[in-house]
Amino acid sequence: MQEIAPHVFVETAYPGVTLGAINWQHGLILIDAPLRAEDARLWRSSMLNMGGGIDRLVVNLDANYDRTLGVRALECTIIGHEKINQAYRSRPVTFKAGSGETGSDWEVYNNLGSIRWAPPEITFTEEMQLHWDDRSSLHLEYHPGPATGASWAILPDQGILFVGDAVIADAPPFLAQADLPAWQEALRYLLSPQFQNYLLVGGRNGLLTHNHARLMLDFLVEVHQKMEELAERKAQPDETTALVEPLLSRFRFPEEKLAQYTNRLRHGLHQYYLRHYRPSSTDIEE
Repeated sequence: MQEIAPHVFVETAYPGVTLGAINWQHGLILIDAPLRAEDARLWRSSMLNMGGGIDRLVVNLDANYDRTLGVRALECTIIGHEKINQAYRSRPVTFKAGSGETGSDWEVYNNLGSIRWAPPEITFTEEMQLHWDDRSSLHLEYHPGPATGASWAILPDQGILFVGDAVIADAPPFLAQADLPAWQEALRYLLSPQFQNYLLVGGRNGLLTHNHARLMLDFLVEVHQKMEELAERKAQPDETTALVEPLLSRFRFPEEKLAQYTNRLRHGLHQYYLRHYRPSSTDIEE
């Protein structure tokens, strides 16, 4: 666990997503949850002796399976955008691990068992502020684009911004639930002077630079352009497969990740095309 500012911690040791912890006078505010229940319990127990207040809550930055599967095991109040609850209503009540090919991190682990979803008990629509310390506050803001209910967690007094999956380094992003124009708008806002001195915490990579955000924006612009070209000539959804290899070549990652990231991009492009250019299709998945 790395302390990136007084009482603000980041943890990248667990598979799935980067975790955050803010230890304030009123209690702990956790950013996202490990995807495996045993990791969630270990993460929870590792913070028992941190001091601070006795209360605890967790913020889900979007509805992606990787960051919502383990949230129930944290056994605390859950906060998230209202659209996360909408996403849960479209899922089976209980998650059962299968042989998915979406390129998500949870698919690497076959011992997840049966999990009941834990929807947010406190929701917001555009923004929300948490005042659990006399000197600082946490701002939650809705920034659509990367996933259902995508939000940022901002500590303005410390100059820290948890961006979730808005920026992913050295790996293709998740596109199946994306809104590319909105995502590009969010990244341009992130790159504005308002956040130029902020420390960025990505939902997959830990600490990021603003250059990572620029590279992500360039990638999304290219993907959107290629999607528009396919739609203009009324291409079939399966034709998105031809885009996978050239787009994947933009990223540097270990060879053992090739199959997973190929699946992630293939699935994401196919589902995005169906969702935005063939909305009547019955093949759309989450």
